[in-house]
Amino acid sequence: METSRIEKIVIQSKSLNKEMSILVYLPCGYDEDKSFPTLYFLHGRSGNENILIDIDLNIVADRLIEQKEIDPMIIVCPNLENSRGLNSSSVCQEVKDPLGRIINIGMYEDYFINEVVPEIDKRFKTIKNRRGRCIGGASAGGYTALHHAFRHPEMFSKVGGHMPAIELQLEEEDQAYFQSFGSWEKYDPIKIATEMKCTDFRVYLDAGDQDEGGFYEGCAILHKILNEKHIQSQNHIFKGHHSIEYIKSNIEKYMKFYGN
Repeated sequence: METSRIEKIVIQSKSLNKEMSILVYLPCGYDEDKSFPTLYFLHGRSGNENILIDIDLNIVADRLIEQKEIDPMIIVCPNLENSRGLNSSSVCQEVKDPLGRIINIGMYEDYFINEVVPEIDKRFKTIKNRRGRCIGGASAGGYTALHHAFRHPEMFSKVGGHMPAIELQLEEEDQAYFQSFGSWEKYDPIKIATEMKCTDFRVYLDAGDQDEGGFYEGCAILHKILNEKHIQSQNHIFKGHHSIEYIKSNIEKYMKFYGN
């Protein structure tokens, strides 16, 4: 009996000048002669491509596809390190933030947009247009998903920010990512949304009612801006903290958003 499978691929990135790994979920029925929609799901600050397994994305997808609650899809989880998906430095390197944590700076937006998506489209049976592509992520990955989608609306039709690390001001601890306030604004989902032309996105925002980062505040502001621009947006506050348990408890809701 055919089942879904997970493949690991490695890209020798020109943008980052190093090897980067990606996990790819291929649904049951993948080997049939057809193309599939793709969900890019991005990890948080301390995560990596293993978020696919860590939050049971593959298990939930299997179940919902089998129950015909969502359409079969390819799920792609790239390792973006602790980068926030930014073009933060022409040279890829590890640096310490003011709290002593290691962060990764480099051309991570270029890597994802110009290398990951084209490589996935080349290697797998994807629907190769924005209608066939969704992007989402958790915490810092939710922030990354939102700025990728808003900055590249020609590439994605749905975006989800799940407890997304949307900050209302540039925090001192995050200044190591940005050369200037202008570069922070360039990637701020709220700032981008205020300037974005009306587009036929569908957006899903959510955060826990006890989120330690208070990221429900940024979600509410962003949701209001999107609604004023008549961009389809939903915003939810669910029970929970800023944790992997919160994401796992809501992953079925997310998959129904991406998979219908």
